[in-house]
Amino acid sequence: MQNEIKNWTVANIPHRKNGLAVITGSTEGMGFEDALALSNAGWNVIMMGRNPQKGADAVAKILQINGKAKISFEKIDLADLSSIKAFASKMIAKDNAIDLLINNAGVMTPPKRLETADGFELQFGTNHLGHFALTAQLLPLLRQSADARVVTVSSIANRSGAINFNDLQSSTSYAPGKAYSQAKLANLMFALELQKQSDKNNWGITSIASHPGVSRTNLLITGAGKWSGPGIMRRFFPFLFQPQSQGALPTLYAATSPDAKGGFYYGPNKMSETKGFPTIAKIPAQALDENVSLKLWEVSQTLAKVEF
Repeated sequence: MQNEIKNWTVANIPHRKNGLAVITGSTEGMGFEDALALSNAGWNVIMMGRNPQKGADAVAKILQINGKAKISFEKIDLADLSSIKAFASKMIAKDNAIDLLINNAGVMTPPKRLETADGFELQFGTNHLGHFALTAQLLPLLRQSADARVVTVSSIANRSGAINFNDLQSSTSYAPGKAYSQAKLANLMFALELQKQSDKNNWGITSIASHPGVSRTNLLITGAGKWSGPGIMRRFFPFLFQPQSQGALPTLYAATSPDAKGGFYYGPNKMSETKGFPTIAKIPAQALDENVSLKLWEVSQTLAKVEF
């Protein structure tokens, strides 16, 4: 039964001899855990991030753990559409089918409103539009795979999110948490709509959403700041946060389990989905609004200058 996922861990990941996985934001945090687990299961993994030094260090760290890992790093800045295009062009030139894309990278609650290279509010521009543009441009390579999956990482912050088409870029008023919730709701809605579009257009792609619950990563400290409310909680009350390796499990389940279903959403199974093992997560009502979902898809294509 779908509802009875029994304490699923990385030990349950099926071994895969040939499979290319591309993971954004994977030089640290849960993206790193994804890269490590998948490379241990035989996948060929491309780690992605903005900082080549961090990338080299992350690759070295995985090779230290597993000398046989098929792992490499590619530079990308999801806050810059030209960087996304350059990466996608490089991949298309190589013409290797992509079997798994994990849209994991994220920016969380910068105290002041910041903008991407293209003038979008940083959280909406990076977390949603960056991944939207990347997925669209990698679509030809995903379609070459016999069983491609796209896993987009959302957050329980989406529960309080709303898509404000009148002020998508938080230009009129900027509240860090509100902008973050909107971006993470957009992630979830994108994942659900991508499955519908794939079914409608026969792309053969399985699109799944996941969230990590509340996990011990540096996202809170680097985003909101170490003396922010969330930053203080993260530093002084670590017992409230599960380890990042545990937080990565719903994404890894969505990415690899033969039982994971397209159009579904997975998260932890305990304490209102804040910690535990993978299970089916509850989709907030606003994420199921088909009109908003379709409008967000169309507006995103215009803003990100891509077409699926």
